[in-house]
Parts: sequence; structure tokens; C-alpha cells
Amino acid sequence: MKQSTLLKIAAGAAAAAIGGAIVYSRATRPPVINPAVPSPQKPVDLTRYLGTWYELARHENRYQKGLDACTAEYSLRGDGEIRIVNRGRVWPDGEVHEVRGRAIVADEDMGAKLRVSFFGPLYTGDYWVLDHGEEYEWAIVGEPEGRFLWVLAREPKLETAEFEAILKRVEQLGYDRWALRRTRHA
Repeated sequence: MKQSTLLKIAAGAAAAAIGGAIVYSRATRPPVINPAVPSPQKPVDLTRYLGTWYELARHENRYQKGLDACTAEYSLRGDGEIRIVNRGRVWPDGEVHEVRGRAIVADEDMGAKLRVSFFGPLYTGDYWVLDHGEEYEWAIVGEPEGRFLWVLAREPKLETAEFEAILKRVEQLGYDRWALRRTRHA
């Protein structure tokens, strides 16, 4: 077979693989829950944001399907990037799932937009701290496409009134609070 024919076959196979990945990716993405995600308005002090966060609620996604007792740990790496360790457990006392990633601050002025990667340098995603408590006791995190949302806190449970206030803020940001899945913690 001629070299030009082999190159055409290889190019066609690569295009089909990329096209198949795009179709697969679009077919498995969660629905948009907020078509008009606001840009973060409050700056984030990274040193205060680092540490352990407990997930209180989320828009269900395939990466966390069936997991509860979810936590996210953020720490600074030696190279200035952020180390991320996310954990969740199959409820109530099943297998622990862990994924490690890294992030960089994408907007130096506000510090509220990060670029995260859990699957190597070829896939990165946006991580926006849409709002947070004055003492960094809670945070609402999303991304610009409006497909994902997480409600995080420094404690696994909050007083009912405090959690209700955060859910009202979720609604003010344009999200349907009833689309959130509450995360169980032991």
C-alpha cells in the first residue's frame, strides 16, 4: 500500500476516534442546571481556602454517583500549584473512592477561578468559587457551563438555618436548589 494511502487511513481513523469521543462526551454530560452562571464577585484568598472541605450537597454527576461522605482537601504544592484530593464512600460503610488532581489559579486578580485537572494535562476543567462565607466556613462552587454545583463547608453538618441561608444564596446565583443531592456524612 502507498504511503499516502496509509496516511489517509490513519488520518481517517484518528478523526473517527476524536469524533466518537466528542459524541460520547456530549452524550454523557449532565444537563445544564444554570444557563446563566454569574462570574464570581468575591475574591478568594487561597491560603484561607486551602484545607479540608466537606461536601454538603451537589448536582449529581457520574464521577461521584452513589458516593457520600465526600470531602475535598486542597494544599499547596512545592511548584505553586494546588494539590487536590477528593474522597467519597459508597454509603454507608462501603469502599472509599479517591481521586487526586491539581489546579492553578486562572484569574490572578480575584483568585476565584481555577483550572483543575484530574486526568492529566489533556483534560482540564473550570472550577469557580461562586461565593463563600466571610470566614471561609462555607463555599458554593460551580463552573461556567452551569452543569455542576457543589455546596461545601468546613464541617460535615451545619445548623438548619445556616444551611437554608446557603441554599437561598444558591437560588440567587440562578440554580435550582431542588436539583441538588444532599450528601450524607456519618
